Amino acid sequence: MRLSTSMIYQQNMNGILNGQSAWQKAGEQLASGTKVSVPSDDPIAASQSIMIDQAQAETSQYALARTFSRQNMSLELTALDSIVVAVTSASTAVISAGGVKSNDDRNTQAEVLEGIKAQLLNIANMTDGNGNYIFAGFQTTTEPYVQDATTKAVSYVGGHTAISQQVDSNRSMAVSSTGPQVFDSVTGDAIKSPDGTIQKDLFEALDISIKALRTPIDDGDTAALQALQTALDTTNSGLRNSLNNVSSVQSMLGIQLNELDQLDAIGADRKLANAQAKSALVDTDWVPAISTYIMQQASLQAAYTTYQNMQGLSLFQINK
Repeated sequence: MRLSTSMIYQQNMNGILNGQSAWQKAGEQLASGTKVSVPSDDPIAASQSIMIDQAQAETSQYALARTFSRQNMSLELTALDSIVVAVTSASTAVISAGGVKSNDDRNTQAEVLEGIKAQLLNIANMTDGNGNYIFAGFQTTTEPYVQDATTKAVSYVGGHTAISQQVDSNRSMAVSSTGPQVFDSVTGDAIKSPDGTIQKDLFEALDISIKALRTPIDDGDTAALQALQTALDTTNSGLRNSLNNVSSVQSMLGIQLNELDQLDAIGADRKLANAQAKSALVDTDWVPAISTYIMQQASLQAAYTTYQNMQGLSLFQINK
């Protein structure tokens, strides 16, 4: 087989070019710290890396959702703490009203309860930092509680579905309570009123005593005094039911906040595991990468030397 001068020259040039390409590729791995710069470097690793990136993005989204959920529940807990303080004050005022002897003093006690009712109404219509009502369910832009200008009765006009949030791939939870769940509900061990019914509406319970205390009582009218005491007892049972209910809501929120902490820990572990898996797929393995770089460098140098030596052969000299 005869080899032409041009063929020998081309073979040597191809060896040099291929050597340069392999050496540069090895250098890119060292410079970038990754062995899969483009999918063609390792199609399987590149495909698996994309899947891991998608999983990481999903994990980050759930982590963000848990952050928002925690903010909502923490804000509600603050509101619930304020409700407990207000209801406790109302209970104290109701008990004290039972010993009041004059109509003027009873009016004063009614004013105290009206002030507490106003506080509770303000809490019921509390908003978050974005102006959304926290006890309005999904109707976050609608003030959930309104008070009749004439009767002073308070009614709920918000949504009846609590806001829920997907906090992990297989977990969704309510991140806020609706108004009725807080202000118009009772637990299973609710206390009965003197008439045998269960008073659960917090605002209505206060109205019962406010109305009774505003009603003048003549001296010696034992029947009116007894009616007043029944009204106070009814309010007191409703207030105790409200305290128990709020405590139950607080406990549920505490359990959910603890679960969010656990999900955060799991998410952090998952994120670390995904990062390690991706690193194993695409990151440079430094020991073999350095060895390959040195070997390719030596191979390229040998190709240069061979080319230079070939230039000195008579065949090339004649060709000149």
